[in-house]
Amino acid sequence: MTSAQVRNFLQSVVLITGMGLIVAACTGLLGGKHAIPWALLALGLLLFVSPRIAPEFIMRKRGAWHAEHWPVVSVIDELAKRAAIPGQVQLYVIPSAVVNAFATGGRTQSVLAVTNELLHRLDDRELVGVLAHEMAHIGHNDLWIMNLADAMNRLADIMAILGLLLFLFSLPFALLGGYAIPWLVYLLLCLAPMALRVLQLGLSRAREYDADREGAQLSGDPEGLVRALQKMEAQGRIRESIFSTGRSLPGPSLLLTHPPIERRIRRLKELGQLTRPPLCSPDVQYLVPRVRAFGGRR
Repeated sequence: MTSAQVRNFLQSVVLITGMGLIVAACTGLLGGKHAIPWALLALGLLLFVSPRIAPEFIMRKRGAWHAEHWPVVSVIDELAKRAAIPGQVQLYVIPSAVVNAFATGGRTQSVLAVTNELLHRLDDRELVGVLAHEMAHIGHNDLWIMNLADAMNRLADIMAILGLLLFLFSLPFALLGGYAIPWLVYLLLCLAPMALRVLQLGLSRAREYDADREGAQLSGDPEGLVRALQKMEAQGRIRESIFSTGRSLPGPSLLLTHPPIERRIRRLKELGQLTRPPLCSPDVQYLVPRVRAFGGRR
């Protein structure tokens, strides 16, 4: 492992551990130490149920359709082979005006989803770079890790709601002078979901750096992902200039779900010699000709 990989791995361990400690603390505040095993059981149930939701069901809920006969499918199969993913990875297209791509499912059953707008905006080389990035997420089990973080967030939300209900229930007794409200306990229960979300954002950013690097290795062409990121950044700036009113204030970088694009591009350009040949050579064109030509499904 490189120093960057070690750093990102340690970051992920620290962030997941921090989230677990916050959930355990909330459980102890709400129900005492004997409630902690029940919280762990609830967390386990969430983790058990979540991955078993079929990715195809999630795609149907988004109005996506299965692209199974395009030339790009053979590229996806090769990326999955390079990433040592045992199951088949399917491609779905989501009707959306936003340039976006994401992965869902697990290593044995997974889906790569791209939007119509992404297919219109990116050329073949850039598209392969984005698909390789998402394939790296599947290969690293990032989907399971982020599901774990999301499950802890949901558990903290439930405990915060329970804390609020207990506060409202005890308020009349406190007003009558027969009960002292533990303000600190209720305050910590309310702040815990916010703290968990900040840690989850940090975890997401650490996984993005790893996926960038591994995706470049899978595609053999970091420049493809660099160009795709530059186009996404340009679209984001255009959208901001159209919809922002007055002077726009940049948000804190800590609250970005993805690292700053310029930092990701800089890290990609710093990669050394890659061991795999590029999947998309300059003479290869039109991996998705139908969508680019007609903007429709067929």
